[in-house]
Amino acid sequence: MITKIDNISVNYIDEGEGDVILLLHGWGANITLFDGIIKLLSPNHRVIALDMPGFGKTSEPPKTWCVDDYVDFVVKFIDSLELKEFSILVHSFGGRVLFKMNARENFSYHIHKVVLVDSAGIMPKKTLKQKASLRMYKIARRIMSTKVLHFLYPDAVEDMRRKRGSADYNSATPTMRATLVKVVNEDLEPLISKVKCPTLLVWGDLDTATPISDAKRMEELIDDAGLVVCEGAGHYSFLEQPAKVHGALKAFFG
Repeated sequence: MITKIDNISVNYIDEGEGDVILLLHGWGANITLFDGIIKLLSPNHRVIALDMPGFGKTSEPPKTWCVDDYVDFVVKFIDSLELKEFSILVHSFGGRVLFKMNARENFSYHIHKVVLVDSAGIMPKKTLKQKASLRMYKIARRIMSTKVLHFLYPDAVEDMRRKRGSADYNSATPTMRATLVKVVNEDLEPLISKVKCPTLLVWGDLDTATPISDAKRMEELIDDAGLVVCEGAGHYSFLEQPAKVHGALKAFFG
């Protein structure tokens, strides 16, 4: 299905009937990764999933966005479907949107349940080695950006950026690169405790993007939370161990 929100063409899925479950995907992903979960839940629930701006078949944002811009967009999408109460399942970056959306004072919707799958939101602590590397990179970038050196070595800064950047960063367009920088440099840990509904955490114990320590911290911060650990799985635990994850979801949603 296609709809328009603020002149952005949005690709989404709306399947099944019953209590609504909204799915929010991670950075660099899209709704196709939720195919297994949609098939699992749609026989007994109305499942809605959208490609967020810049991903899948949904247009890029018109400018660099932060998490709040994505929240504004998702809220407008919810309004367009006239939803007033629902549960939410998020993966990775989708967790950032949920935490900020849930913490808004004017958020008038009722969330029944939350599922956090390898969710982002807690700022990783940099080691001394990482801090030193970042400082050296900034110094080198400043030097190589001077007129003379840029003329002599026009690709030097881009080469340094490419070597340091993650796969998500390097594969993104300039707008989405700048957006990613804004998104990942916001620590949402103070907002996590504002989630007051029953919450299921599903995590791969080998997740390096959002480590299992993040899951344990979120479990501490959320009053009514339980953690399911997928041993041997990484950041996409719901794809790596679908049987275990699907079993947990069926039990949680009933």
